[in-house]
Amino acid sequence: MNISENIENMPVRNPAYQETKRHSDTMFAFNVYPCTIPADFTFVPLHWQDSMEIIYIKRGSGIVQVDFGIYTAQEGDIFLVLPGHLHSIRGIFQNRMEYENIIFDMSFLGSDNVDLCSQKYLQPIISEKLLFPAFIGKAHPFYEAIARCLDSSDRLCSMRPNGYELGVKGHMIILFSLLVQIAKDRENKTSVSSDSKNIEKLKAVLSHIETDYGKRLTVDAIAMECGYSASHFMRWFKEMTGTGFAGYLIEYRLGKAAQSLRDSNDTILEISQQNGFDNLSNFNRLFKKRFQMTPSQFRKQNFTKNSGNH
Repeated sequence: MNISENIENMPVRNPAYQETKRHSDTMFAFNVYPCTIPADFTFVPLHWQDSMEIIYIKRGSGIVQVDFGIYTAQEGDIFLVLPGHLHSIRGIFQNRMEYENIIFDMSFLGSDNVDLCSQKYLQPIISEKLLFPAFIGKAHPFYEAIARCLDSSDRLCSMRPNGYELGVKGHMIILFSLLVQIAKDRENKTSVSSDSKNIEKLKAVLSHIETDYGKRLTVDAIAMECGYSASHFMRWFKEMTGTGFAGYLIEYRLGKAAQSLRDSNDTILEISQQNGFDNLSNFNRLFKKRFQMTPSQFRKQNFTKNSGNH
C-alpha cells in the first residue's frame, strides 16, 4: 500500500524510545509510512508515542512486539498499538519484511468530541476500559473486514480524489466499530496495576539506554535504579522484552552504529567508540555476526544504495 506521499515526514532510522515527533498536522491527523527491514531500519527498538499505530505487514516476515507480547509476523498480519504502549519491530535472520506504519491521533476519530460515540466507545478505548487484541491474523473472523478498511484507505490516499479525507476517516471509524465488537471490558484491576507498573518501569530503563547507550552501562547500576537485585533485574528484563539486557543493549548499539555508517562520515573507530564499544576488534566481530558483513562492507553497500536514490 502506498498510502502516503508525505515522505518528508518519514521517521528517522532507529527512532527514540519515546517518539515525540508529530506525524501529521491537526487538520488531517493521519499518516502512513511504508517501511522495510533491513533496508530502511536495521530494527526499530522498543518505543512508544502518544498516537495510535497500526502495523500492517505487506510482504515477508519478522518479529513484532507489542508490550509484553512477541509475535512472528507474516504477510497480512495486523498489529494494533494503543497510545503510550511499547512496541518494536525487528527482522528475522536474512529475511526481508515490508510493512506499513499507520499512525494517527485518536482525535482524528472524534475522541475529543462531546458526543455519544466518543463517550461510549472512543474514551473507554483510550482509558483502556475496553480492550481489543494487539494482533489480528488472517484466521480472525473479523480479519477480512478490518483489512478491507485499511486497503480502502490506502487506495483513497494513493489516488486522492476529492473528498478522500472523509473516506479515510469513514473507513477508520468502521474499523473501530469492528474493534469495539471484539473488545472486552477490563475487569482485573490488580493485573492492570501490575502491567502498568511494569510498563512504566521498562520505559524508564529504555529511556536510560536511549540517553546513555554510548557510555558504560552496567546491570548493577540499572538494576539498582529499578529497585531490583542484578539477578532479578535480568530475569525481569528478559520476561518483559524476550531478550537479555546485555543482548538488547548490544543490538541497540549496533543499530545506532549502522545508522552512523549510513549517514555520517565518521571513521569506523569513531563510530564504535561513540556507540559504546571500547574495543574495535570486538565491535567488528559483533557487527559482522549481526549483519553478515564488516562495518566497511556495510558502509560501502549502503552508500551505493543511498547514492542510487538521488
